[in-house]
Amino acid sequence: MNWDTSRHFQPIMLVFPRGGHCKTVGTARDAAEALMRDWPLDDGEGFCDAVRICLDVMIGRSAPWELRSAMLRAAGEAGINAITIVH
Repeated sequence: MNWDTSRHFQPIMLVFPRGGHCKTVGTARDAAEALMRDWPLDDGEGFCDAVRICLDVMIGRSAPWELRSAMLRAAGEAGINAITIVH
């Protein structure tokens, strides 16, 4: 199976509640890293959906915009501020 971790979506800057740590997320790889390394919760419905959709994007089953939407929902659930970056 080929994993495409470079699938892009409109970037989001995540501002984590602990210490104001910021991370820009704009690819499936960025999303996976944020979810696995930085996320303060690992049991919410939004988090689980974002992880599932992230994997689906990597294998071509879902579109990158779906991952972006899932990341925004998961961020809201976890109390993470999400700022849309406009290019």
